[in-house]
Parts: sequence; structure tokens; C-alpha cells
Amino acid sequence: MLRTTSQFTTERSPCGKVSDGSRHREDDDEGLVIDDMTFACGCRQLRHTFHDGSIRIRTIRHDGKVLTDEHSADHEA
Repeated sequence: MLRTTSQFTTERSPCGKVSDGSRHREDDDEGLVIDDMTFACGCRQLRHTFHDGSIRIRTIRHDGKVLTDEHSADHEA
């Protein structure tokens, strides 16, 4: 599994502030991809792609309020 963590600057966070932060990414080359961004203000954006192709996107503001929590498998019949 490939794991990387990198720093970024001047990205717009979910609360609207322009902030620095870090990005952590894991990829197992079989479909699982974890991509998490943590901003200096405390906001987080998470995008997880699973082996079955479904995707979960979660956005959390620095005060803990969940702004987005979607999973593509929730919409399948």
C-alpha cells in the first residue's frame, strides 16, 4: 500500500477560510483510495473510494458540524 502525507498552503477550507494544512493519501492499487485533508483551522475533507467502486465523501467544519456525508452506495437500488 502506498502512503503519502504532504503539506499544502493557501487552500480554501470548508468554513471558507484560506488555510494551510496536510493531505494524507493511501492507495492499495486494487481500488481502495483514502484521501484525507486536514486544515490548520480544524476543518477536514475525507474522500474514500472502496474496492467495490463506491465513494464516501465527508466534510467536517472546525467546530465539528458535518457539512457533507455522502456515500454512493446509499443511492443504489
